[in-house]
Amino acid sequence: MISLNPKIFDKDVEEVSIRDGFGEGLVLAGEEDKNVVALCADVTESARVKDFKDKFPDRFIEVGVAEQNLAALASGMAAEGKIPFAVSYAVFSPGRNFEQIRTTICINNRPVKIIGSHAGLSVGPDGATHQALEDIALMRTLPNMVVISPSDSIEAKKATLAVLKENKPCYLRLSREKSAVITTEETAFKIGKGEVFKEGKHVTIIATGLMVYKALLAAKELEKHMIDARVINISTIKPLDKEIIIKAAEETGGIVTVEEHQVHGGLGSAVAEVITQYYPVPMKIIGVNDRFGESGEPEELLEKFGLTVDNIIRGVTTVLRMKRRQ
Repeated sequence: MISLNPKIFDKDVEEVSIRDGFGEGLVLAGEEDKNVVALCADVTESARVKDFKDKFPDRFIEVGVAEQNLAALASGMAAEGKIPFAVSYAVFSPGRNFEQIRTTICINNRPVKIIGSHAGLSVGPDGATHQALEDIALMRTLPNMVVISPSDSIEAKKATLAVLKENKPCYLRLSREKSAVITTEETAFKIGKGEVFKEGKHVTIIATGLMVYKALLAAKELEKHMIDARVINISTIKPLDKEIIIKAAEETGGIVTVEEHQVHGGLGSAVAEVITQYYPVPMKIIGVNDRFGESGEPEELLEKFGLTVDNIIRGVTTVLRMKRRQ
């Protein structure tokens, strides 16, 4: 039985920022292991590192606006047995310090936990310069790197504690805006495993991050039209759960992916790499179509860029039409 929030479809469903779940998890990680340290690039409050700083002041380093130094310092501390959580906005880390992450962290396979907050369009008014839409593509190309995009605050807390145990580099992608709490403390989470959040037989919607909630809403709406959509939460984009994707392709015959990221190089590309090699079926990738973000309110931007329930439904309709033509 899938353990999801029973109020997921209520209008007053609880909303909590995914970054808040990380902040809670970071304190728990610090309590669990004295080797956990946090480094931050001048975003201590907004990236939710403040509680860790207050509780463990001797295990916190303010690097300042110097993301390249952030990566290099974290790598050096990891080499000496610490477990560094290196925190900044995703557009700057990995956006600004990709080479340092590649060379000092990944080539040496240092267990640095890179936290990219404020990812995606839902950063809102800060605009294109602060809306990381390319970070998944960057990080999943790096050997040794684990890439995680939690669907809600509870999953972000679980992911933070899970990467603590990973003896390799990890990237954790966080959203700024409050979003629906769709999972519970009992919902399964394991690095490298996708989870079926709704069973279905006609088509599969595979989503990550904030878009998992919209995928569930779309599936609920599709039921009114006698379309039974399976919904899969892919919180770990690398290593990708190939088995759950292949099974979905075999059993439903069509795939729609949804992400708050460029359509090139993100979740959709990763899923397509599996589908084309193991079980080709009709597929539609929904994301940001080769453009930068812009200023606006989060929901307005998601609407303008097509990251909506209605657009997911249109994607499903397209895939079902493609299936009938086969």
